Amino acid sequence: MQSELGIQAEQARLRLRQIHRAASDLRRGVPVVLDDTAPLLVLAAETAGVEGLAELEAISGAALMLILAPARAAAILRKPMPAQAEAVAVSLPPFLRNIPTFQSLVDPTAKQPAIRDAVEIEVDAQAATAALALAKIGRLLPAVLAVPLPQDLPASLAEHGLLRVPAAEVLNYASHEIAGLRQIVAAHVPLTDAPDSQVVAFRTDGSAVEHLAIVIGNPLAHPAPLVRVHSECFTGDLLGSMRCDCGEQLRGAIRRMAEDGAGVLLYLAQEGRGIGLINKLRAYRLQDRGLDTMDANRVLGWGADERNFLVGAAILQIMGIKRVRLLTNNPDKLDAIAACGIEIAGREPHLFAPNGVNDEYLATKASRFGHMLD
Repeated sequence: MQSELGIQAEQARLRLRQIHRAASDLRRGVPVVLDDTAPLLVLAAETAGVEGLAELEAISGAALMLILAPARAAAILRKPMPAQAEAVAVSLPPFLRNIPTFQSLVDPTAKQPAIRDAVEIEVDAQAATAALALAKIGRLLPAVLAVPLPQDLPASLAEHGLLRVPAAEVLNYASHEIAGLRQIVAAHVPLTDAPDSQVVAFRTDGSAVEHLAIVIGNPLAHPAPLVRVHSECFTGDLLGSMRCDCGEQLRGAIRRMAEDGAGVLLYLAQEGRGIGLINKLRAYRLQDRGLDTMDANRVLGWGADERNFLVGAAILQIMGIKRVRLLTNNPDKLDAIAACGIEIAGREPHLFAPNGVNDEYLATKASRFGHMLD
């Protein structure tokens, strides 16, 4: 007979699978139903095509709206948004309700169309926020086309075979993400700066997202091993980009752990502080126009930092590591790992000099993110 914990784990796995299927549908330009007290039929604006838009209009005769993050809505409506707003619904005049216009409006790196008479409209806050959250899970721009549905969903909906996912479950994604997290495989991988090392892969049931732990020596033999929580950075880690200090931090951490005799570097699939590679490149375009890292993310509709450090803490617990010396300059990372149940025995600074290209990036880390770079 299945235990209560086993039943809960299976339910969490099914919820996560449903969320990832819904995010995948949005990436493919397929509408998704967000179940709530006020259900919404949503379609990612970035991937919307003529067929998907026609499907929205065929299922519901309600007026089409564009749900946006407050920063994008403020730009379109040309007025400030309330500080507490998480999602804003906008109605455009009929002559602007077309795919090219939607896709240009939601991407600030694209040429912006001239608009007028856009108005803010009322929408259920939970469903609207969940719609943006689902787009973010799919690493899409947080902007969706949506139409409201009646609580008793129309029978015709079944004919379209659309996926339905509860809005509340999407908003609780961070906790679902670690349910069923488990080690998949470990392999000895000698590194140039740390020959006694292995790479351990982790995956959550119901998700295709994979995280890695680079294990140097035997960290379990130390009362508080050196640990770094590192988010993947394709441009910095692999290409040696000078726009950031990620590659230096990655390789420097491995060298430091080898010198220390042991350590764990968590390599988390959270590119660009959790916004994904394509959106990070969009942010770079905006930075080239004068915005800093934080403002570029916000203009795209993302938060300043979208990472879920609960994943890193869960991996450490699976590995049997409960007390660490954290290699970081980020006070928020210290607080987040501690809040997830890992004891912080101390902070080890991880500093690298500016290279002439990333000077402003590092200055922004210090002045706006509070990184301890002195």
